[in-house]
Amino acid sequence: MDQVRIGIVGIANMGMQHARYIVNGEVEGARLTAVCATKQSTIDAAKQELPAGIAGFTDYDAFLHSGLIDAVMIVTPHYSHPELTIKAFEAGLHVLVEKPAGVYTKQVYPMNEAAEKSGKVYSIMYQERANPVFIKLHEMIKNGKLGRIHRVIWIETTSYRSDCYYTSAPWRGTYATDGGGVLLNQAIHSLDTWQWLFGMPQTVQAFCEFGKYHPIEVEDEAVAYLRYADGAIGTFIASTGDAPGTKRIEITCDSGKVIVEGRKLTFYRLEMPEPEYNKTNTEPFGSPKSVVTTVEYPERKGFSHPDVTQNFVDAILYGAENKWDGCDGINSLELANAMVLSSWEQNRTITLPIDADRYYELLEEKIDQAK
Repeated sequence: MDQVRIGIVGIANMGMQHARYIVNGEVEGARLTAVCATKQSTIDAAKQELPAGIAGFTDYDAFLHSGLIDAVMIVTPHYSHPELTIKAFEAGLHVLVEKPAGVYTKQVYPMNEAAEKSGKVYSIMYQERANPVFIKLHEMIKNGKLGRIHRVIWIETTSYRSDCYYTSAPWRGTYATDGGGVLLNQAIHSLDTWQWLFGMPQTVQAFCEFGKYHPIEVEDEAVAYLRYADGAIGTFIASTGDAPGTKRIEITCDSGKVIVEGRKLTFYRLEMPEPEYNKTNTEPFGSPKSVVTTVEYPERKGFSHPDVTQNFVDAILYGAENKWDGCDGINSLELANAMVLSSWEQNRTITLPIDADRYYELLEEKIDQAK
């Protein structure tokens, strides 16, 4: 195989964005050969923009078994991701699924099992990991440059939404069709990057506000406290009601402090690591000195979705490392579910992994109450 024939299911807004960069040749070794949607009118609209010769299907099973595709890109509503992914693996196809993996972890476990059983490449679209500043931060953490991490404070409030965003489509902001709010939609990328950088915490306690800024059922603000087995702690804040918003990460560690704000990475590096200074200092009011450095990293434009798709194709064609392993998608969902579950249950502390059955039970109750 010298090319991967890709089929996209869900060819509306986001699906068309993926289709455009593939047909524009931005992913080497990839060719768009088919699209699938529930409505013929959606297929017809897509074909007006796409090159001739791309097949269109309204039947997903026919699409999967058409013989025209080697891999499926799933760009459909959240609830449908697990079912469509499992069917694609059963058809012997590789899968790249849009975020999130699903709405609740109970439906994602069988999805991951199907992926492992299939032997096919399975990736998930968490393109924030391709951000050069996060790549550099990840490198600093994994290389031990920061030492032990003490505390992380992450503010993600740049995804402001007004009421008209939610009223523009009837499925938005509901448990039955959207599945969740700011944590599942806007901040899920940050939760994925969090677990990629720092791993998974031991416990989560959260305070979510439901419909605080908008006439919606789901959360539009969340403040969470995360605790790790080694004693590290974290605070995560997300909202769709802040204007102007903030995107800022502050990491306190043995080696000092790191701040990421926008594309700027600043390292307040201690001349002597704090644990060593703490044990050897003889001045009652002394504190370690630090040197402030703006960390340089290879800057580039255009990082985003094509990076993930390129890695997906390279993993299929050449056996390249799958940097966006789809099975990891359950981690960010676990964090989002834990934060919501804590809030539903009087802000109690949740031990991970969460009780997946309990979360699903309460979600079903929320859906029934909204009818």
